[in-house]
Amino acid sequence: MVPSGGVVARIIDEVYELCRADTSGTLADYIPELAAVQPDSFGICLATADGRVYGSGDLDTAFTIQSISKPFTYALALADRGPAEVARHIDVEPSGEPFNEISLDPQTQRPRNPMINAGAIAAASLIKGTDAADRFARIRRSYSRFAGRELSMNEAVYASEARTGYRNRAIGLLLRGAEIIDIDPDEAVDRYFRQCSIDVTCRDLAMMAATLANNGVNPLTHERALTRPLVEQVLSVMTTCGMYDSAGDWVTTVGLPAKSGVGGGILAVLPGQIGIAVYSPRLDAHGSSVRGVKACRELSNRLGLHFLHVTRAAHTAIRAAYSVAEAPSRLRRDTDELDVLHEFGDRARIFELHGDLLFAGAESTVRSVEETAAELEALVLDLREVGDVSPIAIRMFNDLEAELAAAGCRVALVDPDGKLGHLVSSLVPNDPRGRVFIDRDAATEWCEQLILDAHRPPGQECPAALTIEQHPALAEMPDDERARLAKEFETRTIARGEIIVASGSSRCGLFLILDGRVRFTFTDRDNRRHRLITLTPGMSFGETSMLAGVPYANDVYAETTVRVAVMPTARFDQLTDQAPDIKLALLERLAAAAYTQADAAVRAVAAHGGI
Repeated sequence: MVPSGGVVARIIDEVYELCRADTSGTLADYIPELAAVQPDSFGICLATADGRVYGSGDLDTAFTIQSISKPFTYALALADRGPAEVARHIDVEPSGEPFNEISLDPQTQRPRNPMINAGAIAAASLIKGTDAADRFARIRRSYSRFAGRELSMNEAVYASEARTGYRNRAIGLLLRGAEIIDIDPDEAVDRYFRQCSIDVTCRDLAMMAATLANNGVNPLTHERALTRPLVEQVLSVMTTCGMYDSAGDWVTTVGLPAKSGVGGGILAVLPGQIGIAVYSPRLDAHGSSVRGVKACRELSNRLGLHFLHVTRAAHTAIRAAYSVAEAPSRLRRDTDELDVLHEFGDRARIFELHGDLLFAGAESTVRSVEETAAELEALVLDLREVGDVSPIAIRMFNDLEAELAAAGCRVALVDPDGKLGHLVSSLVPNDPRGRVFIDRDAATEWCEQLILDAHRPPGQECPAALTIEQHPALAEMPDDERARLAKEFETRTIARGEIIVASGSSRCGLFLILDGRVRFTFTDRDNRRHRLITLTPGMSFGETSMLAGVPYANDVYAETTVRVAVMPTARFDQLTDQAPDIKLALLERLAAAAYTQADAAVRAVAAHGGI
């Protein structure tokens, strides 16, 4: 189904409206049936290599394929006879002449390429089969595999071509006289008339082009229509010869392998990514659709499709996608908050992108986001592993941000290098410019907080400041033991940003967090400091170092103003002799809490493997 929304659909609509006003050109009057078609019919269709179809205008109006059939019959001839045998009959050089020129190359005495009529008739003569009917039936079935549905021949157009096709018959006689074809030339020419008379729609042509873009596999039926090496051969010849004597201008301004037909269709291919089809029957002096050429030029420029700008990139730029429920931030949260995130965390998702973000990657990413947009309240796009970003990708992502913001979904970018041009982080709710973060973990925490703010049960508040005796390490002890143990701690307040314990330090004391947030950090290869874990009120640190003498592997900072209760090293050691039962109870509680924190940290890192 053709989507009605999205930036790609809007661009196609814009191009359609721009080109529709051009009514120049004439119908192909040398074939009477073609001169009788509706001259104002116009459709543009784009199909991605994974089967998504966009379009505008007359997408399902039937018209005859005409010369767009040539690369597909050439493909079947290559499959039947092999490239070496086909090359004995047909060259692959641009002709620089009109498509219906009655001539052969003066040196090789072969048709110059399979995209002109002489080469196409020679290709039709090479199709295998038990008889003439079987050979044409194989051509029709081959086209149908590319289109993903059964195609049929237009009897009226065939009769009209057969009645007036004297020039093509002259070409057939020339080929037979030069021993390029070794069958009855009338049979070869008749087969050519028949293949040109197969009915297609703009949607069919787009899928045929997408099958070529997808290395010969139909994106919808997943049926192989042509092998990968032969696809490369066909696309190579289309690049240099597909647009006849205007091929040079086409390659420089559009830059896509393509084929036009006097029926008004144009088919173009961006290998590995998309297929384009345009239908409008008014033709220029080269026999190509006026609107079709203009539309392809506009789409190539607006979507950045010139083949010298892009590679056969992966169909998707998404490396990983997951929710905050699946991959939580490294901020350790209390049980109440974890319950809320477990229930509602799927409403906030993170998409990790990679590679060059050109049209195909941007389109597939935007589509993937749009498919889940109705369920999203927060979204993170991580662009740190993205290389080149094309202007069309920037437009598509800016439009996506605006659409999501209008629907109430907050958007964040992990884009420290400003690849999308967002250099300032917006703090305004529903601002389409979104938030910008230096790392994914901070963005994930931001998402979690949005979900908590929206779905936290009434009366459930953020973690509050604690007294020493309220800390979970002491809270469940008998009153007398708790009071006695609390006296072993001293309270300290640390300003935001100050270091609490430096990396490499050992046995600095046992720390209970009463208020604020404590951050363990590490430095990446770009010398940027990132969070390993953040601890909140009710949590502790330092116990491993105190018990095992293991030095701290990371710096510990005050993420906010922090108040901690600290048991000095000497008092911790003295408890062994003075109050072993109390110390054992304390260590049991600390061990359980430390295991929970460590397990949560490991699961978070394993889930999304980065920062």
